[in-house]
Amino acid sequence: MTSTAPITGSIPLAPPGASLSAGEVDNSGRNRLVIALMLAATFVVFLNETSLVVAIPRIMEDLNIEPSTAQWLSTSFMLTMAVVIPITGFLIQRFTTRSIFIAAMSLFTAGTLLGAIAPTFFILILGRVIQASGTAIMLPLLMTTVMTLVPPATRGKTMGNVSIVMSMAPAVGPTVAGLVLAVFDWRWVFIVMIPISVTALMLGITKVRNVTEPRKVSIDVLSVILSAVAFAGLIYGLSSLGESASGEVLVAPAIPIIAGAVSLALFILRQLKLQKTDSALLDLRTFAASGFAISIGLMMVMMAALFGTIILLPMFTQDVLGLEPIQSGLLVLPGSLIMGLLGPIVGRLYDKVGPRPLMIPGAIVVSASLWSFTMLSENSSALMVVAIHVPMSIGLAFMFTPLFTSALGTLKPHLYSHGSATIGTVQQLAGAAGTALFIALLTVQSVALAAEGAPDTEALAGGVRLAFMAGGVISLFAVVATFFVKRNDADVDADAAPVAH
Repeated sequence: MTSTAPITGSIPLAPPGASLSAGEVDNSGRNRLVIALMLAATFVVFLNETSLVVAIPRIMEDLNIEPSTAQWLSTSFMLTMAVVIPITGFLIQRFTTRSIFIAAMSLFTAGTLLGAIAPTFFILILGRVIQASGTAIMLPLLMTTVMTLVPPATRGKTMGNVSIVMSMAPAVGPTVAGLVLAVFDWRWVFIVMIPISVTALMLGITKVRNVTEPRKVSIDVLSVILSAVAFAGLIYGLSSLGESASGEVLVAPAIPIIAGAVSLALFILRQLKLQKTDSALLDLRTFAASGFAISIGLMMVMMAALFGTIILLPMFTQDVLGLEPIQSGLLVLPGSLIMGLLGPIVGRLYDKVGPRPLMIPGAIVVSASLWSFTMLSENSSALMVVAIHVPMSIGLAFMFTPLFTSALGTLKPHLYSHGSATIGTVQQLAGAAGTALFIALLTVQSVALAAEGAPDTEALAGGVRLAFMAGGVISLFAVVATFFVKRNDADVDADAAPVAH
């Protein structure tokens, strides 16, 4: 089925600049409300991805578990996200916007409640898995909704708000949890989220309306199995590299990484075959669009840098500088807040000047910040950490919004859901890869320095420097790649071009 306007229930949107005749309804206010609700809900669910990290020591003590077991609180979340996100392209096509939003927030709320009352570690893990199932659906749904409702001329401003969710929420999660743990026990990290998620769910039930027309599409079970093994294997293997470097690992990382890589190759071959009949689980024709592959590659580098930094800085400030968890969390708060505040501003600039004038200086600043982190030592001050982290956050803000907008702006409307699912999957893979790379290098270098007789703090600081040096080297490739990103969304006007369904 085709239409000449995006589908919003039974009422078509008026094209930008068009006047409304008698009897027509201006849906712009309703659309803004729908997007605002989805932004708020997605921010809340993504906040939980990293918030529980700082609570792990208390959970270990309370539930009497070992560190290797406790790490599954983070690993299970990432694995679930990796398995569910590739399926969201199918879900968004098959079901209404409202029903998907309600399902996602219901899952997240149920998982949060289960985590708050969990009597055992197994129940706590189950709660995290249910939480992650809802979280995985929200971001692709949000992006698809934005791309469907917002015309290209003003898309950057709205995608700037989406970048807050993608970059700021995971960054401030540990800070928010640290503030909660300063007063309450670890269960309150879940409890404080319950009224917020319930409110979002109730508003979704009453306010969210459909913005796409569902169509009957089948799901390829083999593709689901291959994607689950591929992405779960890669993320688990990458996540366990750091533990492997220190000698604490249940399964050698090479096993899940190889299994994941082989499954990914088979998954790609399967999708290439299925997309000829428009039945692919994850349509890879998105990569045929001009600039999409470059944007995705840059996104992986920036997300790896962000998540690697999120992991390393608390370790450095607490174990080397001797700061308390709450102090460590507050150190990165200024940069995280600035990154979020800049999102809409950068989005407006994108609408005026396009991606390259923003991304080139942004990539240079991020690279310079990563290289500056290589100067950290056991004698560094906390102020130095803030002085480097704030410019890095500014650079990332100038990268993320143009990347999201230009990547999806290159696609035809019927590929929006697949492009959104690809971006969500890449975020998880890049986060796992960045964390694995930084932690593995830190561990190897600090162990080597300790073997040479260096004090613990000096050895750990040396490991931090090496990890950031690797990030700096990779960032140089990102600087070069930004020169090849161009604005393409003017070629695909969602309000003028036919929408394939």
